[in-house]
Amino acid sequence: MKNGFHICSFIIGLIFSSATYAQAVQNDPPQLRGIDVEERLGSTIPLDLEFTNDAGERVKLGQYFHQGKPIIIVLAYYNCPMLCTLVLNAVAESVKQLAWTPGTEFQMLTVSIDPLETSDLAAAKKRNYLKYLDKHGAEDGWRFFVGEETPIRSLANALGFKYFYDEERKEFAHPAVAFILGEDGKISRYLYGIQFKERDMRLALVEASEGKVGNTIDRLLLYCYHYDPQAKSYVVFATNVMKIGGLFTMLVLGVFVTILWRRESHRKDQSVQPDEVRKI
Repeated sequence: MKNGFHICSFIIGLIFSSATYAQAVQNDPPQLRGIDVEERLGSTIPLDLEFTNDAGERVKLGQYFHQGKPIIIVLAYYNCPMLCTLVLNAVAESVKQLAWTPGTEFQMLTVSIDPLETSDLAAAKKRNYLKYLDKHGAEDGWRFFVGEETPIRSLANALGFKYFYDEERKEFAHPAVAFILGEDGKISRYLYGIQFKERDMRLALVEASEGKVGNTIDRLLLYCYHYDPQAKSYVVFATNVMKIGGLFTMLVLGVFVTILWRRESHRKDQSVQPDEVRKI
């Protein structure tokens, strides 16, 4: 299953890279075509929006927040012929590599931007990705939704996700991005592209959780890395690495000096002992 998943992703990637028109790709800049991401870091999305989940239930977005867990959100549509599959595959692959499980350390929400899609379609998509993910308990942590035009647009606007429906091609044109939010619905990080490094996903979740997710090593790594908007990835933050290196050097020197001092004190005690014995 895993090999087939990678092969399909690779083939789709080749098609995507070679197409002259991939879901409304033209010679104009994306912003002029209505496809763009306007980053709104620190903003909070509306949690009172209502959608239908993969079980056919009407739910409010807010019930998946305020649980002490960061949230991954992906806007896609389930009948998408190309780009959505690549983005969802990339998210699934990076999450599969994590030592964590959706629903335990974090939540995942996938929302369709097509108001005509049904909860049955969402459920089918969920089954496929849960099978690939193969993580016990993930069914409670990765939810798939459909909804009406108004709440879909409200969520997309809050996230800065700009898309449109191409009447000629009968497809939605949209950017490739995953959103990382804190438990309170505040936007923490945007991850772009059709491939996400496990390290980037892990650090983004640690960052969004304000250190509540992960261990001491994860928090230390986050201190040593920072997100570079140009590279669209977490890169080494040299200043903090030097600070840690300097602190480590001081600790080593402190331990070394302490050992030498104790040895010298012990040597002096031994040299004084015979004189004290003679005096007695």
